[in-house]
Amino acid sequence: MPVKSDIAPIVDAINAAAADAPPLAEQTVAERREAYVALAGFPGEGPEVADVHDAEIAGVPVRRYRPEGAPSGAAILFFHGGGWVIGDLDTHDHVCRRLAVDSGHEVISVHYRLAPEAPFPAAVEDCWDVTRAVGADGCRLVVAGDSAGGNLAAVVSQLAVAHGGPEIVFQGLVYPATDMGQDAERYPSLERNAEGYVLSLETMRWFRSHYVPDLSIVGDWRLSPIRGDLSGLPPAIVITGEFDPLHDEGVAYADAMAAAGVEVEHVDYDGQVHIFFQLPGITADADDALRRLAAGAAAHLAG
Repeated sequence: MPVKSDIAPIVDAINAAAADAPPLAEQTVAERREAYVALAGFPGEGPEVADVHDAEIAGVPVRRYRPEGAPSGAAILFFHGGGWVIGDLDTHDHVCRRLAVDSGHEVISVHYRLAPEAPFPAAVEDCWDVTRAVGADGCRLVVAGDSAGGNLAAVVSQLAVAHGGPEIVFQGLVYPATDMGQDAERYPSLERNAEGYVLSLETMRWFRSHYVPDLSIVGDWRLSPIRGDLSGLPPAIVITGEFDPLHDEGVAYADAMAAAGVEVEHVDYDGQVHIFFQLPGITADADDALRRLAAGAAAHLAG
């Protein structure tokens, strides 16, 4: 099917802007970060949340969203997307507000260190440090994220199993990057959706070059969680979009977890592109995906 009609104008606008922009190799990281902030502004402000404030946990900047009546001893940790290079607390503010309101639970958005200033494993270390700190007193946790953030949520879940805690009860993986090898034979969507659908294969390789300067280590499971030990992981929802270059590796990760005995719900949105999840109120699929993720988180945090 074609790109969904409710998101097609944004895809067209992004493609037009990309056609007028300098070649990717000539753009600076700062320029790419600025462009991403502009993209994230499309859906406007999110819903009101009773308490929203910036803080630090384990030395890492976070933003805490606590809706009215949120129970204590439970939290959703959200790791933002952006290829480990761009993105911040503001680019995903709307999503986190919606997730807090829809789930009825506190959301803690984590602004891990970004590459190239801080390449792998800095992002993993920051997300893991926050997870351990929040979970240290027995707080029940959900981890969630989109794209690079989905990668980090998957990695943190494996770390928690390997270290015997803290307790993560649910994973929300939104079009996660799960294999940094970027093998088009293994994942045909890398070439099938290589350009024209917001996230391009060229951009993915640009992200990888900054996050992982030494490509000899792409097999490290902390980079490529599909190559890790998936047994004993918490239940998960994996969300993918038809026209996303990451589509096939998200499907492969869902299938691999299921084969390892993990309870997995895979929701694939026809006609959708990378970044649709960040556009609630613009595309109905984003609203549906957020509701599904929030419902799964709330159900598992309730015990």
